[in-house]
Amino acid sequence: MIESMSVRLRPLRPEDAEHHLRWRNDPRVIHWAAAGDPAFGPVTAEAIGLGFDTMLRLNPRESAVFTVEDVADGRVIGMADYRDLDPFGQVATLGITVGEPEFWGRGHGSAALRLLVDHLFGAYPLHRLELDTWSGNERAVRAFGKLGFREEGRRRSAVLVAGERYDRVLFGMLREEWANSAVE
Repeated sequence: MIESMSVRLRPLRPEDAEHHLRWRNDPRVIHWAAAGDPAFGPVTAEAIGLGFDTMLRLNPRESAVFTVEDVADGRVIGMADYRDLDPFGQVATLGITVGEPEFWGRGHGSAALRLLVDHLFGAYPLHRLELDTWSGNERAVRAFGKLGFREEGRRRSAVLVAGERYDRVLFGMLREEWANSAVE
């Protein structure tokens, strides 16, 4: 387990599937986490079960999914993951979803992402971490910037949400930027 004052990251457990099923069938979560992408949800319990079988067997040298818990009461509030860990290129891709709407805007997602960044740069000889969101998710764009991620580019009009086009916003953080942000 990895813990801060507000959240902890712990390994995924089979019983976490019920939370993922609820989140991936909540239109609000689908909207903010995946810009309404139907590949994210809604989904069936069977599909979640198949996905969980895979996620529970991930090789942490390549990818992992963590459950995010609120430290105050132990409640499961989201998930954080890394994938595509490339030891040659020394890069990995991150993701964060706070699935419980009452925890949105309270800093829990930022705290969980900071824990994941610290864990990855601390445990692996990575040079960079990257993640993305869509330009309509202004809360995520601000949070990533505050954590030290830099906007590195945009894929213009790459996301369609409710008939409106948004950019895919790409972010990166280099090891030396992380080291400097830990000192500040």
